[in-house]
Amino acid sequence: MSVPLYRAKAELFRTLGHPVRIRVLELLQNKPQPVRDLLAAIDVEASNLSQQLAVLRRTGLVVSYREGPLVIYRLSTPDVADLLAAGRRILGAVLTDRDALLDELAVAPEGKRRSTQSPPAWPAR
Repeated sequence: MSVPLYRAKAELFRTLGHPVRIRVLELLQNKPQPVRDLLAAIDVEASNLSQQLAVLRRTGLVVSYREGPLVIYRLSTPDVADLLAAGRRILGAVLTDRDALLDELAVAPEGKRRSTQSPPAWPAR
C-alpha cells in the first residue's frame, strides 16, 4: 500500500525540522563535500553528524559516494537547493509582515506613536 502524498510531504518537512540537517543541506548547495569538511563547518560531534546524514540519506535528500578513503555527500537533486531558497523567501516575507505588524501596533489608535520608554516604576511601599 502506498503512502498518501500529504504524508510523504509531512515526512519530508519533518526531516527538514532539524538545524544540523538544514546546515548540511546549505553547505552542500555549492558543491559535494566530504564528511570531514562538513564536520569542520558544523559545530557538532561526529556521531551526531553521522546520524543526521543518515536521516538525510534515508529520505533521499542527499546521496553519498566514495572517493578513495573519503565519503562524499551531495544533494540528490537541485530541487533541494530550490526548496531551501523558497524557505528563505518565505521567512523573509513572514518576518517582513511581522515587522509591519509591529510598526502598526506601535502606533496608538489616535494615530500617535506610543512611547517606547518603560512606564515609571511604582513607588515602593
